[in-house]
Amino acid sequence: MRFVGVFERLGDGYEQVVFGHDPPTGLRTIIAIYSTARGPALGGTRMWAYATEEDALIDALRLSKAMAYKAAAADLRLGGGKGVIIGDSSTGKTPDLLRAYGRQVDRLGGTYITTADVGTTVDDLDVIAETTSHVTGTSRGSGDPSPNTAHGVFHGMHAVAEIAFGEPSLEGRHVVVSGVGKVGGALARKLAAARAHVTVADIRRDAAKALASEIGADVVDASEAFAVPCDIQAPCALGPVVTDETLGSFKCRAIAGAANNQLATPEHGRALASIGIIYAPDYVINAGGLINVEDELHGYDAERARRKAEAIAGTLRTVFEIARAQGITPSEAADRLAEERIRGARR
Repeated sequence: MRFVGVFERLGDGYEQVVFGHDPPTGLRTIIAIYSTARGPALGGTRMWAYATEEDALIDALRLSKAMAYKAAAADLRLGGGKGVIIGDSSTGKTPDLLRAYGRQVDRLGGTYITTADVGTTVDDLDVIAETTSHVTGTSRGSGDPSPNTAHGVFHGMHAVAEIAFGEPSLEGRHVVVSGVGKVGGALARKLAAARAHVTVADIRRDAAKALASEIGADVVDASEAFAVPCDIQAPCALGPVVTDETLGSFKCRAIAGAANNQLATPEHGRALASIGIIYAPDYVINAGGLINVEDELHGYDAERARRKAEAIAGTLRTVFEIARAQGITPSEAADRLAEERIRGARR
């Protein structure tokens, strides 16, 4: 009964939540499975130094539901799940701990399939794969999904530009990319190649300056990025991005980026619409990474995965059309599309 309040706040509907502990390695983990109606629950494993076990549970629950919606919106034959490991990935991660985590995953018998997330890497997945076959994104499989995530966001931006500016070209459009890690950096390079005007920002100022020098972009401080007047804001770091504190800062026509959980609450999606900012639902536009690891389940083909990621533009057009026809926000439209597909599978 300890976490009843958490489920009351976040809603029911979760199929399974598993708490795992391996005393010899110090592993403490939570695996949340939101749905397997459309297929096995595929979702990454996040290793993070959560302040409390309740914080870890909340993260696992929210992310597993988001993964189910992401898979359904992308029309993949997958459910949604998420694994979290409680601990500092820079100091607490060991091969034995990862193998113990693999055994926890394996006990679920394929109901949950894991891959990488914040705090875990392709190398970590290789170790996890020593004790379970229910893992994707290893070096022997599809590998790092970041390039395909960026590829999908880039193509999704064309659909956003079509709605915002009347035509899909990004040439000459000013895009601010916040967070220039693997995904944000790859996206910025694609935008520069498409002759967009790119501004980059990152809490690692040196990384932002190096990328800007490479692609001919401008640089701003990470704390100032959301206030830059531009056509499109592309958040590619950790969310939430749209909060009570940041809402008044945006001077853009659209928000379309790779970050997860960009809206602090659903109400912030309505707030964006009220001030004329078009929002590309994060789990729709950033689905390229999930598409990439899902393709591995069928015998990985990199070109096929890229083509699937390009279809994100079509999915966004569908979402925007639902929003227009029903008088709702794009985030609400995406939820309805995903929920209907999940309900249909359950029936």
